Amino acid sequence: MAAATAPAVPGRASGLVFALAASAAFGTSGAFVKPLLDAGWTPAAAVAVRAAAGGLVLLVPALIALRGRFGLLARSWLFIVLYGLIAVIGAQVFYFAAIERMPIGVALLIEYTAPVLLVLLAWARTRIPPALLTVAGAVLSVAGLALVINPSGAAGLDALGLVFALLAAVCLAGYYIIAAMPTGELPPVTVVSAGLVVGGVFLGLLGAVGVVPFAMSFDDVVLPMAGEVPWWVPMGVVVVVATAAAYLLSLLGAVRLGSRVASFVGLVEVLFAVLFAWLLLGQVPTWLQGLGGVLIVGGVVLVKLQKEPAAGGTAAGLDEVELEPLPATGAIAVERRSR
Repeated sequence: MAAATAPAVPGRASGLVFALAASAAFGTSGAFVKPLLDAGWTPAAAVAVRAAAGGLVLLVPALIALRGRFGLLARSWLFIVLYGLIAVIGAQVFYFAAIERMPIGVALLIEYTAPVLLVLLAWARTRIPPALLTVAGAVLSVAGLALVINPSGAAGLDALGLVFALLAAVCLAGYYIIAAMPTGELPPVTVVSAGLVVGGVFLGLLGAVGVVPFAMSFDDVVLPMAGEVPWWVPMGVVVVVATAAAYLLSLLGAVRLGSRVASFVGLVEVLFAVLFAWLLLGQVPTWLQGLGGVLIVGGVVLVKLQKEPAAGGTAAGLDEVELEPLPATGAIAVERRSR
C-alpha cells in the first residue's frame, strides 16, 4: 500500500447511508441465488461467477479511477489478495461447507457472531474492557439474530461443521477489518474490482482441480413471483446489485464508520434478506423474526450511541482496532485508533 497518509475520515452519517445501502444490496443475493441452486448450480460455481463477473462490471470505473497508476496495484498486492480471498470468498466458502454438515440457521447464526469477535479482538489488543453500551449492543444484536434466523432445534452439531462455521465467522470479521483499512491512493472502486476478480478466479481454479464441487446449468430458472426466466436474469441481479454495488457501498461505508460499527450495521442485511425472500419467494417472516429485527436495530443504535473516550480514557471506543498498511511493502499492522 502506498505510504501516503490516509485522508481524514469523512462524516459518519454518509457512512451509515452507504452501509445500509450495502446491506440492502447484499440482502438480494439469497432470493436470486436460490433459484440458480435449485436449477443445478453448485454454491462454489455461483460464488465464483458472482465475484469474477462483479469485478469485471467495475473494471472500467476502476481503471478510470486508477488513472494509469498501475504501480499502486503492484505495491498493494497483499491488500488486494487478502480482500479477495478473505473478505470476498472465505466467508462464503466456509459457510457453504458448514451447511453441508449442520442446519443452515445454526451455521448462519455462528457466522454472524463476527461483530462479537471484533469486540473481543479489541479487548484483547488494547486490554481495555468494552464500554457498557458496546457490550449491550453486541448482546442485543446477537439475540435479535437468533430470532430472525430462527435456528432449528436439531440434534448435536457436527464437529467439522462447527469448525467451518467458526472459520466463516472469522472471515466475516476479517472482511470488516480489511474493508475499514485506509486505501491510501488506491481508489476504493479499484480495490473492490481487483479483489472480486482475484477471489472469483481463485475459487474457479479450486473448482477446476476438483477441490470444491463446481457445476453450472444454463437452463431457465423459476422465480416464484415471476415464473420461468433465463438463468442470466437472476445471475445478473446478483452480479450487478448483490456484488458490484454491494461490495463497493460496503467498502465506502466501512472506511467512514470503522470496522466494528460497520459490522453491526451489516447485521441489518439479515432483515433485508428476509424482506426480499418474502417479496420474491413468498417466504413470509414470522412475528419472532419481526421481534428479532427490532432487537438487531436496537443493538446497532446502542453501538452508535456509545461515545468515544478522550485520549487516555479507560473504556474502549467504537474503533479500537483498525488494520493499517505498512509503507511500501503492503504488510499489515494492527494499531489502536481513536477518531
